[in-house]
Amino acid sequence: MTIKLTREIYQNKSDEELVQLSIVDVDAFYFLIKRYEPKIVRYISRMSGSKQDIAEDILQEIFIKVYRNLNSFNPKLKFSSWVYRIAHNEIINQYYKDKARTATVSLDDTDQIDLSAKLIYDEDIHNTYVFGETAKAVKKALEELPLKYREVLILRFFEDKDYKEISDILRKPPGTVAALLNRAKIKFKKIARQYELDNGI
Repeated sequence: MTIKLTREIYQNKSDEELVQLSIVDVDAFYFLIKRYEPKIVRYISRMSGSKQDIAEDILQEIFIKVYRNLNSFNPKLKFSSWVYRIAHNEIINQYYKDKARTATVSLDDTDQIDLSAKLIYDEDIHNTYVFGETAKAVKKALEELPLKYREVLILRFFEDKDYKEISDILRKPPGTVAALLNRAKIKFKKIARQYELDNGI
């Protein structure tokens, strides 16, 4: 089988199909990595504020753990939720290994452009967050949130995860996730006022 044909076959497989193939064929796992690498490294940066080289080290540890645990993957879960759960655990482990380091939120140019559309752009918080300097203020406000609130906002509004996926990632009931998200938005709004982001809130 040629490399080109192999690529075409694997690229058209679902995540769950690639998991099963990866157990016997490491080439299939390579395609899983390529599919999720950009998403997970951005998630690491957003959660921990780690520089690129550190984020990549954490990413490597995550995929090592993913590969080692492929046999224990529950097909009732979405693979993306399972990967994010492993990433979540690794980020938390790294975070508490170095409490002296101040965690910061890493927002790239795309994040800043999309802030008004993606960050807490819902029925009760809207038309408030604009571009440029406001994006920097939003970044600072997020950094002041406790980790559990920052993470649920990032998963919901940056990673576009629904309540079921967040529930699977954090291993918390959907009702708890909803309550966490509600408290996170309240706390964010309170902090946002300190940065004069309260117009329309």
